[in-house]
Amino acid sequence: MTRAWVGRFSLALTGFEALAAAGAGALVLATRAEGWTSGAALSWVVLALVAAWPLLLHAVGAHSERVFGTGSDEYRAVGKAGLVLLALLGFLSYAAALDLSRALVVGAVPGLTLVTLLGRFAARCALRGLRACGWCTKRVVVVGRGTAVLELVQRVRRENYAGLDVVAACVTPDDRVRVAQGAAVPVGGLDDVLAIAAEHGADTIAVTSASETAAEYLRRLSWQLEGTGIELLVAPGLVEVAGPRLHIRPLEGLPLLTVEQPRFTGWQRVVKGSLDRVAAALAIVALAPVLLALAAAIRLTSPGPVLYRQERVGVNGQAFTMLKFRSMVVGADRQVDGLRAENISDGLLFKMRVDPRVTPVGRLLRRLSLDELPQLFNVLGGSMSLVGPRPPLPGEVARYDTSVSRRLLVKPGLTGLWQISGRSDLPWEEAVRLDLRYVENWSLAMDALILAKTARAVLSRSGAY
Repeated sequence: MTRAWVGRFSLALTGFEALAAAGAGALVLATRAEGWTSGAALSWVVLALVAAWPLLLHAVGAHSERVFGTGSDEYRAVGKAGLVLLALLGFLSYAAALDLSRALVVGAVPGLTLVTLLGRFAARCALRGLRACGWCTKRVVVVGRGTAVLELVQRVRRENYAGLDVVAACVTPDDRVRVAQGAAVPVGGLDDVLAIAAEHGADTIAVTSASETAAEYLRRLSWQLEGTGIELLVAPGLVEVAGPRLHIRPLEGLPLLTVEQPRFTGWQRVVKGSLDRVAAALAIVALAPVLLALAAAIRLTSPGPVLYRQERVGVNGQAFTMLKFRSMVVGADRQVDGLRAENISDGLLFKMRVDPRVTPVGRLLRRLSLDELPQLFNVLGGSMSLVGPRPPLPGEVARYDTSVSRRLLVKPGLTGLWQISGRSDLPWEEAVRLDLRYVENWSLAMDALILAKTARAVLSRSGAY
């Protein structure tokens, strides 16, 4: 079934895109130089642009429901539409000898693409806010074995911006009581999926990889859903592998899920390292007055050094000295044993919401994450990256198991998925999961997205103490 909000959301985006195209065209007309396209011809091209831009975005899938709210496909589709529009204008200019204005080709189209991307980002923020309040969601029935169902329900509820509202579950008979208690939703059997979906008005079925007799069961379920308008989602079981690494590859009619190897070397790593050092150098120069002011505040309000140096473990297990502005009293490390009873961490870390070792200035630095700024020198020196997993202590690394140690395959970061997802409020397992997700799916685009979200996380001060 077609959800009403999808049409309204798409219509609002279409209106914005038409207005953006009209604004870009009006700017071209206002700045038209003599000797370029005649005013009449250019006016027709601009009018065509107003109609063509929204249609082109629809054609490349930028208005598909599956791209709304999550993932990078939406932004990728807008970029693709911009490139196609440039190619069409170039072909039109050559084929019809229009000699189109350079302002249209060089300025208006890239500018229109950028404005559309910004509009899509704003619309995504609004949509996520609505989904957090229970609007614009899909009603989902989760199908599979008990443990897998509970894990998927937990993930879906934690990441509510994805717009999935679990309304029921279908599991094996032995798992019904456990799932009903753990998920707090009505539970049926594996053969009751359609009846449960109809009873609870579900429009999506999510099947976990742990479903028994998976291949045959999934085939029969997909046949049963034909003509119902109910969407079928399959969780492949590769929880932290996503995006560009997953591909469907048909082999003699048999669809196989291809999982590419994670990239730890290559030209993208070279680009990442270069960008890290250039950005760190520019940031140090730009923030020099702030760094000096913070150093003076620490020095004048608390006895001891300005910088706190601590051994951390970096890429491939290599130790390095991480720099931070000192936010605690001198000798804070020696007081840990006496405060162990106040530890709120459920993992290898030591965390306190109200730590008596933190100085007044240090409390402000931690709230705004300003104590992390000296790590820019670590980035400049190459021991850290701007984006990466949280830099661990040697004591933590000594207790890592094989899976957690994969965090050490890349450089630790000044910020990362843990920074934008709650920081100290995160359970240990969740922090590890986010770090592993980054390691497995790293890309330059992901780094850019994390950097963009870091400012919001810092200003919200979520999990900073």
